[in-house]
Amino acid sequence: MSSLAWLSHKLDDGRVACDACNQHCKLSEGEYGICGIRKVENGELILLTYGLAAAVNVDPVEKKPMFHFLPGSHIFSFGTVGCNFACKFCQNADISQYPKEHHHEIIGTPLPPEKAVELALEYGCRSIAYTYNEPVVFFEYTYDTAKLAHEAGLKNVYVTSGYETHKAIDTLAPYLDGMNIDIKAHTQEFYKDICGASLKPVLDTVEYAYKKGIWVETTTLLIPGLNDSDEEIRAIAEFQAALDPSIPWHISAFHPMYKMQDRPRTPHSTLKRAYDIGKAAGLKYVYVGNIDDEDRESTYCPSCGQLVIDRKGYIGQYVTNHLTPKGRCPYCATPIAGVWN
Repeated sequence: MSSLAWLSHKLDDGRVACDACNQHCKLSEGEYGICGIRKVENGELILLTYGLAAAVNVDPVEKKPMFHFLPGSHIFSFGTVGCNFACKFCQNADISQYPKEHHHEIIGTPLPPEKAVELALEYGCRSIAYTYNEPVVFFEYTYDTAKLAHEAGLKNVYVTSGYETHKAIDTLAPYLDGMNIDIKAHTQEFYKDICGASLKPVLDTVEYAYKKGIWVETTTLLIPGLNDSDEEIRAIAEFQAALDPSIPWHISAFHPMYKMQDRPRTPHSTLKRAYDIGKAAGLKYVYVGNIDDEDRESTYCPSCGQLVIDRKGYIGQYVTNHLTPKGRCPYCATPIAGVWN
C-alpha cells in the first residue's frame, strides 16, 4: 500500500523536500529517501508503507520503555520497514534496514489505521505505540492512526531516535501523548560513524518535545568502549537534568547484534555506574534495562525515598503501582511526574 507523504513540499528546481525528519532529503523523480520508504513518483512524495505493518504486538507499556506512563497497562505496538538511521547495533535491523538491503522491496501485513485502533480496543490496550522501526519515517500513517486513536479515547506514544523536525512534532502534537527518545551517545563522532546521523538534532528534539508538553522519557544503550565512559554518561545526564530532572532516563545493556557481533555485552557494573552518575547529576528517576535489577527498575519517591512503583520479573510482568490516582506518593503526597490516567 502507499499514500501521499504530505509532510513535504516542492522545490523550485522540481525536486521534493521531505519535511518529516532532520535528514532533510531533497529528492528527484524516482529517488528514495534515506529511510528507503519515501519515494518521489510522478512529482509527488509517496509513503510506500502506509497501512503495512511489519511488526505488531500487544506489550506492557514498560517494555517501550515507558515507566511513568499508565504503568501496568498494555500498549498496542506496531511498526513498518524502513529507517532514517543506519545504526550498526540495531536490534530490529531485519525490518528497519530491510528496504535498503533488499533493493527497495516493501513488505508488511495490511493494517489500516482504523484496524489498528479497533485491535487496540479489542485487546484492552490504553494506548498505541509507533515503534520497532523509526516512526517518523511513516509519519502520515502514524498521524492518521493517532488521530483516530484519540477519538477512541486511546493515547499515543512514539518510540523514536529523535530526528523529528519541528514541523512534524507541531503537526502531531495534538495527538501525541508520550515519546521515548533515544539519546544514543553524546558525541557527534558516534552519531556520524555508528548511526549515520547527528547529535544536535536529537538533543533539540528532546528539548522541543518536552517544551511542547509531550511526556518524554529517554533511553541510552551503553555499548562497551563506544559510549560508556564516565564523561559521556555524565554529559547525557547533565543535559537532561538541566532540562528537567524529572524526565526519566533508561540506561540499557547492549548485546551483540547486527553489525556489532564482536562487541561484548554490557556488564551489570557499567549500568550501576551509569545509574549512580545519573543520580549524582540530579536526575530523580534513573532506570536500568535489559538486565535483572529490580531495585533499579522500580520507582522511588524523590522526597521520602519510599517505593511507589514496584517492578519485578521480566519488564512489565509484575508491576505494582502504589501511587494515588492523581500520581502522588501515598506516604508524603509528593507529586510524581508522569501520565497516570
